[in-house]
Amino acid sequence: MFTGIIEESGKIQTVTQNKISVKAKTVLEGTKLGDSIAVNGVCLTVTNMGTDYFDADISPETMKVTALGQLKSGSLVNLERALPANGRLGGHFVSGHIDGLGRGKYINKNDNFYNIGIELPAELSKYVVKKGSITINGISLTVADINENIIEIAVIPHTFNNTNLKHLQVNDYVNIETDILAKYVEKFLSTSDNKSGISMEFLLENGF
Repeated sequence: MFTGIIEESGKIQTVTQNKISVKAKTVLEGTKLGDSIAVNGVCLTVTNMGTDYFDADISPETMKVTALGQLKSGSLVNLERALPANGRLGGHFVSGHIDGLGRGKYINKNDNFYNIGIELPAELSKYVVKKGSITINGISLTVADINENIIEIAVIPHTFNNTNLKHLQVNDYVNIETDILAKYVEKFLSTSDNKSGISMEFLLENGF
């Protein structure tokens, strides 16, 4: 489990169809083989490491549903270690299991802030609500606005400058993880023996 609060930007050393090597520093502190590190929001297991890098295997399924395959040597990636039991939950609960890919539509600077538009697949849009949480490339962000399948996020300068969002270009693909709570609510409401009386209409009327 992660929080979506990025600890550092790492640099890709090599990436193949089944393995990735990342140059890093902060996330290696206290890390041992078998630990989990989120790379652009993708939960990966450390299989090898040195003083300034770690390696992780990538399954065919992970390669298929994420944007890891678009990385190349020198690419910057957002890194976060798994949340310790006594850690602060500064963002929101992030599983590191990517739901799909979003695509950058616009990046506008507004004074010191940045408004970024991300187009989502239709099957993911239903899990997103205004002022709700979403994870983009591993970053816990708040949805500022929604226009059909395009969400807008307002990014503070610290987040913009300390993650790979500062390198995002229009039409770039990003890893998307929607709020897991929305998926549990959908599952609960869709069960055939749901006798709670709670419906999607009830949730919408009450601000959910």
